[in-house]
Amino acid sequence: MAIYKNNKNGKWYYQFMLNGERKHGLCPGASDKKSAEQYENAIKFRLAQQQNGVIPREEKNVPLCKLKAIFESYAQNNKQSYNRDIYTLKIILSYFGASTVAQQITPKKIEGFKEYLKQERQVKNSTINRYVMILSKMFSLGIDNGILSENPVSKTTKLREDNHKIRYLTKEEEKRLFEEIEKEYEVLDRYTRQKKWTQPYLYLKPVVITALQTGMRKGEILNLEWANIDFKDNYIELLKTKSGKARKIPISATLKKVLSEIPKTSSYVFVNPQTNKPYVDLKRSFHNVLKNANIENFRFHDLRHTVATRLVEKGIDLVVVQDILGHSKVSTTQRYAHPVPERKMDAVEILSSYFLAQTKPS
Repeated sequence: MAIYKNNKNGKWYYQFMLNGERKHGLCPGASDKKSAEQYENAIKFRLAQQQNGVIPREEKNVPLCKLKAIFESYAQNNKQSYNRDIYTLKIILSYFGASTVAQQITPKKIEGFKEYLKQERQVKNSTINRYVMILSKMFSLGIDNGILSENPVSKTTKLREDNHKIRYLTKEEEKRLFEEIEKEYEVLDRYTRQKKWTQPYLYLKPVVITALQTGMRKGEILNLEWANIDFKDNYIELLKTKSGKARKIPISATLKKVLSEIPKTSSYVFVNPQTNKPYVDLKRSFHNVLKNANIENFRFHDLRHTVATRLVEKGIDLVVVQDILGHSKVSTTQRYAHPVPERKMDAVEILSSYFLAQTKPS
């Protein structure tokens, strides 16, 4: 039986013998027997090329650290989330072990990794999925480089992610947020006797202001370089963006003052003094001030949503908002620009006024 369908999960698998070795694996993307057979033929062809020396043979006992090195090279050249991915790699190798043989990582062990992330590290399903996605890419790169033949992650199921209620920061919440950040300044000032740029909290205020004044993504802000800022013509030019298209964002007077006060100790604007590299994340400090300010169900990305909401609320054309936020389609901008409750009430009151005008006694 070369091709068969698993009745439990509905997926197709190949299974055959080649030179005394049993070959068995998933046919990813196969929806019927014909497409599964095509995938199996592709596998047989690749194995034949390996036997004939056309392409390298799969290596035995590939250590996970080798896949890590391949992924790092790939991520550094192709991904904006490189710094965050490096942190994820540390978690993956810490759990499985750097010297662990990649071929011995089974779907069951990957499910154990998911359970570890959920129970021990208490991360959300969306974060777990991102970690597993990185692991999957490591195996895929191993296959692309001819040192592996299978990706065990393809035999696992993606966790269901809880939908996050996208919302914006109200004026009252913004006031409380900055009050809590200022309190952190005060504590550090009493400790150090002077204002020093040595702690995440001291960078948190200008980072949040940058987000609220530009609508930039967190990764774009944390990786912002001085070379991207033109103080003369007052704009920030982002060359590395999610869409891959460069964009220019005007600098307001408020933001210009904030950026001008930041010490230039590196080519990057927001630098961790302990590593002299950009901050990977400010999640802990941001979460703490949100908690102290009693702001619930709010993410850093919602600052970007706040910008879109405020601009649209003030009647700024959607095409302009689209350009500032760097959306490839205006429909994406519309998804972010939900009308605020007060504006919705104003709208229905207009309808009410028409009705009252019609029913008013003459």
